[in-house]
Amino acid sequence: MFSKACEYGIRASIYIAEQSLQCKKVSLKEVAFAIESPEAYTSKILQQLVRERIIKSIKGPNGGFMIDNEKIETLKLSAIVLAIDGDSIYEGCGLGLSRCNDKMPCPVHHQFKAIRDNLKEMLTSTTLKSLALEVECGLTFLKR
Repeated sequence: MFSKACEYGIRASIYIAEQSLQCKKVSLKEVAFAIESPEAYTSKILQQLVRERIIKSIKGPNGGFMIDNEKIETLKLSAIVLAIDGDSIYEGCGLGLSRCNDKMPCPVHHQFKAIRDNLKEMLTSTTLKSLALEVECGLTFLKR
């Protein structure tokens, strides 16, 4: 459903948020290791998240990636998805047809639309903090 870059971006954001809640900055190597992603690919994703102001990059010997605690409180998953994949996830046909819509639906249009609507609701209502706290408590995990 999400692109591979978006999956890694979500996982990286959750990891960085978890560490930021403990007042820690993390390096590219730490993030790539924590989310099991190639370092070069992770670097490109993190750069995109920095450009979109999802995460902060602090240069220097004590630098690293972090997210302000105030931002962690309010940042929704939808912002990360939008930054990497755009809003196309909320559009489109479940069968890939170009002319599928409410007036001329494909065979799965109405069921797929309900799934897309549920996904949008989940992404716009889930905070990064709630996910980071679940990982921190051991209720969920970022590695396979």
